[in-house]
Formats: sequence, C-alpha cells, structure tokens
Amino acid sequence: MNMWLSFLIDSLAFGATFIYGSTGEILTEKAGHLNLGIPGIMCMGGAGGCLFLNMVGKSGLPPVLIVLWGILGALLLSVLCGLIYSFLTVSLRANQNVTGLALTTFGAGLMKVIVFKLNPTVYLSEPKKMYRWPFETRTDSLQRLGILFFLAVVIALAASWVLYRTRAGLHLRAVGENPATADAVGINVTACKYLAICIGSGISGLGGFYYIIDYMGSQEAYLSVEAFGWLSIALVIFALWRPHLTLIGSVAFGFLFSCSSFITNIPGIFVTMAMKPILRMLPYVVTILVLIISSIRNKRENQPPASLGLSYFREER
Repeated sequence: MNMWLSFLIDSLAFGATFIYGSTGEILTEKAGHLNLGIPGIMCMGGAGGCLFLNMVGKSGLPPVLIVLWGILGALLLSVLCGLIYSFLTVSLRANQNVTGLALTTFGAGLMKVIVFKLNPTVYLSEPKKMYRWPFETRTDSLQRLGILFFLAVVIALAASWVLYRTRAGLHLRAVGENPATADAVGINVTACKYLAICIGSGISGLGGFYYIIDYMGSQEAYLSVEAFGWLSIALVIFALWRPHLTLIGSVAFGFLFSCSSFITNIPGIFVTMAMKPILRMLPYVVTILVLIISSIRNKRENQPPASLGLSYFREER
C-alpha cells in the first residue's frame, strides 16, 4: 500500500478515539455542563471493556456476542461515572470543574489497577481480531478500520441529527442555552441533563475501549488513554460544538498527532528526538487558532452554550 494512503488510513483509525470522546463531551456541554472528567471516563470505559472481555475471552461464545459483551462493559462503567458526575453537579450543584478533575484522577487511577490485574492473552488475543472485522485478515493499515471505527462515525452523525433535527435535540439545546426558560415551557431540565451527561459519558467511554482493544491492541495502550481524553475535549472547540464536524477534526488531529512518527519515514527529512514533542503540540496549537478565529468572527452559532459551566437553581427563575 502507498505510504501516504497508509498514513491517511492510520489517521482515520486513530481519529476515531477522538470522535467518541468529543461527541460524548459535545452532548454533555449542550446540556450546559463542562465535564473535565472525560479523560477519566474514557479510562473507565477502556477498563470496563477489558474487564468484561477478560471474563469471556476464551469462553467459546460466538464472536458477535463477545463483541457486544465488551461494548456493554465499556458502556456500564462509563455511564456509572456519568451518573456520579450528574448526581454531584446536577442534583448537588457541585462545582463542575472540580468534580470533573476529581473524576479524571479517579478514573485514570482505577483503570490502572483494573487493567494491571487482567490477563492480556485473554482479553486481547482473540477479541482483537473480532473487533477488526471485516478487515481482520489484512496486514496493512486497513486492518485498523474495524467495527468500532464505523460505529464511531455512525454515532457522530446520529448525534448531530438528533441535536439539530429532532424535538429532543431542540429541548437539549434549550436547556444548555437557558435552563430557566426551558423549565418555564415544561421541559424537565434535570432529566435532560442526566440523560445527556450519561449518554455522553457512555459514548466517550467507548473511545478508551476502542483505543486499547482495536486501534492499538496492546496491553500498554491504557497508559495513553487519559492524554487522548484531554485532546477529545480540545476537539470540541475545533468542531464548534457540532458532532458531525468531529469527523473532520478527528482526522486532522490524528494526522497532526501522528506526524511526529510518520515524518521520520519520509526520505530526506531528519527529525531529532527533541523535535518530536514539539510536533506533538500541533493539535493543541491548531485548537488555539480555531478558538481565536471563532471568537473574532463572533457568530453566536460558533460559541459554546450560554449556560455552560453554570449550575441551575430552579428557585431563582
């Protein structure tokens, strides 16, 4: 396969990690909550999927059931984290930034404890091939485009459709913009917030699971999930809070993040070890530029929800 085509496919596959994380965060932010716990939730999603696969990895179950079982494990633990965050920030009105950071610390630490005790030959060897269907027999970059990659694309497009083409999406956006007004017209603000945060957390958790099981397929992959969670939050700004734009942003992020490794394979280009960390800063630099440009244009549709980060006190409306 052509080197450039291989790099493009690898960027697509790598970007799916960000599609999951940023789509989940967009749904959460559209409800008015800034969830800095996404890195920890992605960690817990990865740990939950690996834990469940460790139970059935050599059980002889049909491949489709093993695939669904791993996805279920990732969803359960990440949604549980979303419930904790929802209870603290929606019901108890705790500070969203502090709660999110605490959740990230908790999730990243617990993931290391869980994954370290699992047997990688059980949850990785055979399940990895199942998740890479229909290209599991390929030996080039195309093998990375498996079930979870296509699921990420479907989820991003479906989330965008729900947000901008359905009554439920309209209600959610109303809650994020002005919860008092939404409450006054009969929208259940608390239920909307809980649903958006939990569904968003479940989607984000699949990103950590995808990176460990499918994209990398290695035991050491869990060490990088937290960092990619922060990148997923940055991608929300890049995508201007639109789930379908995460498809473009994730490819760009995957391309920029992989440049430090790919550029060394181009004849005539010499990259020192000291330059690689600088090249890995490119996604963050691009995000800052996008934020500056969107702020200069000052279009309302390119700005975050008006009540983002603010607790809602019903008695004050």
